[in-house]
Amino acid sequence: MNDYAPQESGPASSAASGPAPARTASARPAAGRPAAGAPAAGAPAAFGDGTRAVRAGLPEAVKNEPPLPGPVFAAHFHLPGDVEGPYAYGRDTNPTWTLLERAIGELEAPGEDVHTIVFASGMAAVSAVLLSQAHTGDTVVLPDDGYQALPLLREQLEAYGIRVRTAPTGDDAQLAALDGARLLWIETPSNPGLDVCDVRRLVDAAHAGGTLVAVDNTLATPLGQRPLELGADFSVASGTKGLTGHGDVLLGYVVCRDPELAARVRRWRKIVGAIPGPMEAWLAHRSLATIQLRAQRQWANALAVAEALTHRTDVSGLRYPGLPTDRSHKTAARQMRGFGSVVSFTLPDRAHAERFMAALHLVEDATSFGGVRSTAERRGRWGGDAVPEGFIRFSAGAEDTEDLVADVLRALDHAGPA
Repeated sequence: MNDYAPQESGPASSAASGPAPARTASARPAAGRPAAGAPAAGAPAAFGDGTRAVRAGLPEAVKNEPPLPGPVFAAHFHLPGDVEGPYAYGRDTNPTWTLLERAIGELEAPGEDVHTIVFASGMAAVSAVLLSQAHTGDTVVLPDDGYQALPLLREQLEAYGIRVRTAPTGDDAQLAALDGARLLWIETPSNPGLDVCDVRRLVDAAHAGGTLVAVDNTLATPLGQRPLELGADFSVASGTKGLTGHGDVLLGYVVCRDPELAARVRRWRKIVGAIPGPMEAWLAHRSLATIQLRAQRQWANALAVAEALTHRTDVSGLRYPGLPTDRSHKTAARQMRGFGSVVSFTLPDRAHAERFMAALHLVEDATSFGGVRSTAERRGRWGGDAVPEGFIRFSAGAEDTEDLVADVLRALDHAGPA
């Protein structure tokens, strides 16, 4: 059991889906040169998260070479004669992506052969899955309480003649919308409301009807939840958030087992050119080494903040799946290995929330989450989420727990009584 795994109802076991498939001997390149497009066959599943994270995606050691090669800046590669070999043009493949893709695959599905495709942003990854798998006349099921850019994507899907149904994340409500769907999109925990659905239950129902399933794993990260182990066809995430954790990289990724599904996603990336820069890919890979250390502190801080907020009369609508009193806790504990860094709650009104935000010293007023520096925002200022004016999305960083909790409580006191 990991030190930071859910304790109340027991963490989800990685063995729940049975043994991992055999590893491919050729998946790791020789002499430090990664093979583009090969499935990731990473560190053995028996290794702990920390061990896996610090070594994920590294090439075989070569004398006098760095453990993690620097970014490869190349628009084209030497290509005499016939077109062959892993690298020809920079929109298709890059050695720096290859190492990062292998690393992410090792975290999302330890010991398994999976295909990972990295993108310039999380929304590029989301769009690639939906638009490469669904076609005119198909039906897609989306959450109606998910990330605020999903309505924009819905408009685009409908413009292409793809029917869209929506349902809330909570209570597995998407089950009622599955009939005849090509693809089910799950966001669990949902952003920003932090509802949780039973992934296995939804996957089983979807697959019984021939529906593909994609899970947005951004809030949980691969350390907190492994959608492929829960039966999903795709695990998709914004690597901008907790995966990289420093607020200095825009990145997205898709992981899946099926090579044909992966090929469609990779082809979409080639068509639209939504590729990450080599520097961003290298920064992301470097940051992965500390994901377990960051997650341990951030998840502990999120739980401590949530527990402190339970005693406040000026706070309502408190949500954090790690709280035993949260309505999603039992479901989350069955399928999650950690509950994430995000807490949500509501203050009496907009003015109260703005006073709270202005009084914080250690928490940045910013729209992202998952970073080492705590952030929060009054989410209603964007106008795209169905939340009260006093709704706060709070992302716990890696500060000392006592300092962070004290800052939050002091800011609440400063904001005034309910």
